[in-house]
Amino acid sequence: MSFSDQTRSPQAPARNDLPVSVRALGTQARAAARTLRSLPTSHKVAALHAIATGLRANAHTILAANAQDVQAAAEAGLPAPMLARLRLDAQALEGIASDVEAVSRLPDPVGETTPAQTQPSGVRVHTRRVPLGVLGVIYESRPNVTVDVAALALMSGNAVILRGGKETVRSNAALEDVIHAALRGQNLPAHAVQVIRDPARERMLELLKLDDLVDAIIPRGGAGLHRFCVENATVPVIVGGIGVVHVYLDPSFTRDPEDRARALEIVRNAKVQKPSACNALDTLLIHERALDALPGIARDLQAHGVTLRTDPAAHAALSAAGITTDAATDADYGTEFLALTASVKTVPSFEDALDFIAAHGNHTDVILTRDDAQARRFVEDVDSAAVIVNASPRFNDGGQLGLGAEVAISTQKLHARGPMGLRELTTTKWVVEGNGEVRE
Repeated sequence: MSFSDQTRSPQAPARNDLPVSVRALGTQARAAARTLRSLPTSHKVAALHAIATGLRANAHTILAANAQDVQAAAEAGLPAPMLARLRLDAQALEGIASDVEAVSRLPDPVGETTPAQTQPSGVRVHTRRVPLGVLGVIYESRPNVTVDVAALALMSGNAVILRGGKETVRSNAALEDVIHAALRGQNLPAHAVQVIRDPARERMLELLKLDDLVDAIIPRGGAGLHRFCVENATVPVIVGGIGVVHVYLDPSFTRDPEDRARALEIVRNAKVQKPSACNALDTLLIHERALDALPGIARDLQAHGVTLRTDPAAHAALSAAGITTDAATDADYGTEFLALTASVKTVPSFEDALDFIAAHGNHTDVILTRDDAQARRFVEDVDSAAVIVNASPRFNDGGQLGLGAEVAISTQKLHARGPMGLRELTTTKWVVEGNGEVRE
């Protein structure tokens, strides 16, 4: 499905209380952000617990709205994988509520300070960690993102404007209602979390250009969505979740039978566990002296439904073992598949692997090696959001890296890089204290 298909305006449910424009949402969010920025941690924790309680208490309403979304999406021909992302059940909703409670247990970064230093002028200076302010998050067919992002925004002291896909209009409206009731019950501004319920592209364009009210746009979706945001926004855009994931298999990791088994398991986990994830394997780079390990890996992947696209050397090695694969084209390298498809590229040396990753990588790159010097060189040389030694790329995830949760995985270098948790939704400001000093 193209991005233009995903953003075409459908027949949205009628609603009489829509704000006049997205600008009205921004004005309300900016006012809410002033309250949130100095909110004590205990108040934020209480708000998240109230949201979790509200989700459980209103499960029937939320699931009924979601069922309507799923039915409408199925009738519109939404592909099965996207229907699966859209669908909620009681177990999934309980998991969402539990995730909100998990966010409430994370350390609050707001208010952290650096040690004060006295300057020659006599003033004392330090930095203080503060919320970004107002976030705009644009995403597609996962209603759980609505709650996940709301929880992360609130815990980090930010207001947020959420724009989900047209498939989630009813689900997101029901979730917003629950969140608003929970916030009001805690005497907090309901406008701290707002959903754009009109899915028309024009509303998204309004949000992208609201630079006087919104501090950052965070898109979550495919390359088309990210490119659209970058090309149309006047608000700073934090680009993430897009990039090719490589696993490089060195011969040193294939000499021992146990290592071969580990390599097979890592590659399987990287590709099969969640093929639609941004940290799933796209390209297996294999040293030419490790090709004898490829048939076992290929058979295992194919048994799990993976289509392999191979270069001539890998194709020949697999054909000799009676394994049929598709021939890779140049376009298959540098492609983020997000499906049960992977490319295989044979390299004659470790240096060639580094060069290939430099040309195609930026997201998550893995080396499987028993050469410590080679591992160190890989970590130093590969310029990606995450580099991983002897483990699956699926560990490039906020929860797995100790952040508790994430709003996105940033693949850019300014402000934040990698999984964006609570700390990455904050910035710093300088605090200068004096006693009548003036600058000479």
